[in-house]
Amino acid sequence: MSKGEETKTKIIQQAAELFNQYGYAGSSISDIMRVTGLQKGGIYNHFKNKDELALQAFDFAINCFRQHFAKVLKNHKNSVDRLLGIIEIVSSFVENPPVKGGCPLLNTAVESDDAHPLLRERAQQAMDYWRGLICQIINKGKERGEIKSEVDAEEVATILIVTLEGSIMMSKLYDDVIYMQRAVNHLNNYVISHLTVNR
Repeated sequence: MSKGEETKTKIIQQAAELFNQYGYAGSSISDIMRVTGLQKGGIYNHFKNKDELALQAFDFAINCFRQHFAKVLKNHKNSVDRLLGIIEIVSSFVENPPVKGGCPLLNTAVESDDAHPLLRERAQQAMDYWRGLICQIINKGKERGEIKSEVDAEEVATILIVTLEGSIMMSKLYDDVIYMQRAVNHLNNYVISHLTVNR
C-alpha cells in the first residue's frame, strides 16, 4: 500500500468514527481536519467532497459490521446456531460497536431518512444484505431439516432486525444494557421454541 493509499484509508477510518458519533450533517470539514490532523487540501486531495468521503466512510463502517457476521458463519455450521450467533454478535454492539459511536446502520438509516438520498440508498443496501443473510440461513436450515418448514424467512428477518436495532437504540438512549438483555432472552427463546425442529 502506497503512502497516499495509507493516508486515504486513515481518513476513511477516522471519518467513519466521527460520522458515526456525530452524524454526517453534524460533522464539519473542520471536524474532519481535527480528527485526521490534515488540512483541507490534504483531505480533498483524496475525496472530491464531503459527500464522497461520507459514502466511503459508511462503506468502511458496514464492512466492519459484515466482518462480524462472517465470523459467525465461519464458527457455526448449523442454521439455528448461526441465528443465535447473529443475535449474540449484534447484542455486543451496545458496548462494543463495530465502529465507535454505535451501530452504523442504525445511525445512518435514521439520519439519512430524507436529508441524504445517496446515504439512504447505501443504508438500504446494507440492510438488504443483513435481511438476505438471515433469509439465506433460514432457507438453508429448512432444506437441512434444522428449521421448521413453515417458517417465513422474511418475517423472521424482520423480527430479528427490528428487535435488535430497537434494543440498541433503547440501550443507548437510557445508557442501560437491560433493554438489549431482555431482547436477547426473548429472541433466543423465539428461535429455539418457534423455529427449531425438535432434535
